[in-house]
Amino acid sequence: MDVNEKLEMCYQDMRRRTDFRPRLALVLGSGLGDFAETIRVQDTVAYKDIKGFPVSTVAGHKGRFVFGYVEDVPVVIMQGRVHYYEGYDMTDVALPIRLMYRMGARALILTNAAGGIDPTLRPGDLMLITDQISSFVPSPLRGANLDDLGCRFPDMSGIYDKELGQTLADTAKQLDIPLKRGTYVQMSGPNYESPAEVRMCAILGGSAVGMSTACEAVAANHMRMRICGISCVSNMASGISENPLTHEEVQAMADQAAPRFKALLYKGIAAIGALESFKALYPGSDGR
Repeated sequence: MDVNEKLEMCYQDMRRRTDFRPRLALVLGSGLGDFAETIRVQDTVAYKDIKGFPVSTVAGHKGRFVFGYVEDVPVVIMQGRVHYYEGYDMTDVALPIRLMYRMGARALILTNAAGGIDPTLRPGDLMLITDQISSFVPSPLRGANLDDLGCRFPDMSGIYDKELGQTLADTAKQLDIPLKRGTYVQMSGPNYESPAEVRMCAILGGSAVGMSTACEAVAANHMRMRICGISCVSNMASGISENPLTHEEVQAMADQAAPRFKALLYKGIAAIGALESFKALYPGSDGR
């Protein structure tokens, strides 16, 4: 089965389970899973119940789509993502993003827990992603192009939407939540990076490093979705921190930062939904 056939199969199966039509898609990283319970929930669909859909195996990821409203904005939320390091092909990692697009979402917020590289970052900081480096993982666009979704050679000069990013920054300021800015680097995982690899990422201009997100942004950019992203700095990267890295440490710091992160997401989504440029993505539709 090719990528397009698999996407269509998942879409048809999803439509048999819900007729909800989202405007905005949100991918929740470590420590943010319960944000989905704070919205006005309309439907939930477990990944395992969707025919042909990849299932997340990471501890703490519930593995389901949640459909509902943040104020008046119809959203679809991934409560746990699929990672390349779990053994999936990169086209399967990108499948959820493509599926949310097919369901109607034209804007995307990506979140993650990341290791801090920039010396001005500290554990617990939130960082608005302004650019990315995805060269260390395969592109989800390899293989035959999905012409119905996007062009063969998409431009990558503006992956992260400046207006959406500024809206999140303005919201953070209103909430008195410090929000740094920086470039996110995706490595393949599941091992954490070596000190030499972290130094390499710093030389390349990376501010924070993780094992997700950038490949999702490539797939979304291919479909011309409007994208913004926020990293929670859960730890300082190897060689910067003197302590060995553990998943438990990452999870604990992400949990600690979660209340601020969730407040920013909720108010930020509402603010994005009020943008005229966002409304223009859905002419003649109330999104329901």
